[in-house]
Amino acid sequence: MTKGTVLIVDDDKGMVKMLSDTLRREYEQVLAVGTPERISQILRSQEVDVVIMETNYRSTVRNGNEGLYWLKEILAFDSTISVVILTTSGDTDLAVRAIKEGAMDFILKPWDRNRLLTTVSTAMQLRQSRLEASSLKADNSQLKKVINNGREKIIQGASPTMINVMNIVRKVAATEANVLITGENGTGKELIAREIHRLSARAAELMVSVDMGSIAESLLESELFGHVRGAFTDAREERKGKFETAHNGTLFLDEIGNLSLNAQAKLLNVLQNRHIVRVGSNRAVPVNIRLICATNCDILNMVREGTFREDLLYRINTITIEVPPLRDRVDDIPVLARHFLRTFSERYNRGGLKISLQTLEKLSNHDWPGNVRELQHAIEKAVIMCDGDTLRPSDFSFSSAAGRALRTEMTLEEMEKRMIAESLKKHGNNISIVADRLGITRQTLYNKIAKYSL
Repeated sequence: MTKGTVLIVDDDKGMVKMLSDTLRREYEQVLAVGTPERISQILRSQEVDVVIMETNYRSTVRNGNEGLYWLKEILAFDSTISVVILTTSGDTDLAVRAIKEGAMDFILKPWDRNRLLTTVSTAMQLRQSRLEASSLKADNSQLKKVINNGREKIIQGASPTMINVMNIVRKVAATEANVLITGENGTGKELIAREIHRLSARAAELMVSVDMGSIAESLLESELFGHVRGAFTDAREERKGKFETAHNGTLFLDEIGNLSLNAQAKLLNVLQNRHIVRVGSNRAVPVNIRLICATNCDILNMVREGTFREDLLYRINTITIEVPPLRDRVDDIPVLARHFLRTFSERYNRGGLKISLQTLEKLSNHDWPGNVRELQHAIEKAVIMCDGDTLRPSDFSFSSAAGRALRTEMTLEEMEKRMIAESLKKHGNNISIVADRLGITRQTLYNKIAKYSL
């Protein structure tokens, strides 16, 4: 039994039965209708590979124009469908016209069984070749976007917290485990995801990034799973979704916490079944992806509040990596600052530009509510505006309101974690002194250190 769907369109019931009986022994699905007006409905409800159709129908003057009209409609809907014309020996001129209009071949009535099966088999092969060519074109287009978006490399830095993060990255990269990356905006969660992909066995394949927070709810299913032509008003051509594009590679879903419960259910279904169904189709397409998600939300709290599915969380966080904010990795600020200085000095033809120690000290004392992204933009602005050959403290101005806003928006847990971390650093990790200063017991302090992975 060959995979594929054949649609027969003929108003002669006897002819339809003979064709159907013959082809059902060979093909997975054979559909039949007696009027061409039903063609559009069927094409929109499921994928059809080959259409076998008459050119003359009893409802019209038998000049073949209706058949040619529907031939054009089929190919306009999906140019990869193979159309085979049924005709009599007296209408061979009409069959030749149909081939010029895009039909794949024609079959004379009464047909020879071997000739029929050979023609339909060839038509099915042509359909598959066209689909592969269309898929390759889509892959090449997506590949250019991915390459252009993936050139920035992660800078590890020298802080113990980031050294620990990178050790985890190297361990999980060698596995197929799903990873959830958490952290504030601007900490470099996507760069961590790209590093995992780069070090994985899938490095030669695509890593496809999707910002879940920027996609409208109404377009999300089409964006992730793709759609067939005619699935909705603006679906003028068939399109692969992000899951199919990332097949055999890595799919990075950023801001996963922004998904609605309805979208979460659809995502969970795909992760469980390992296949997608394009919008407007009923055909399951297997997908093989390594999933990495990221969020700046408190997912565990969202689960408690009922805004994030617990079963989906279990699917996406086999390993959780928390990327620390820049204020908790002060040792990395000089390393990152010098890296961004080299990058932007080259971009803006400011070769030889340096940064003073006083400037690095000022940068290290800033809260950086926007994290690494804010530091990057600050260095870029300073490189552009600097009049001399050295970046000085006066080249950087920070609004204290930003730091205050960050502190007022912190949760109690975040404030507690930060207070303990700062006290440990200040007192050289002396547990007795820190516990005394914070007014808690040593055991309570040990528990909180374990809780916050300090």
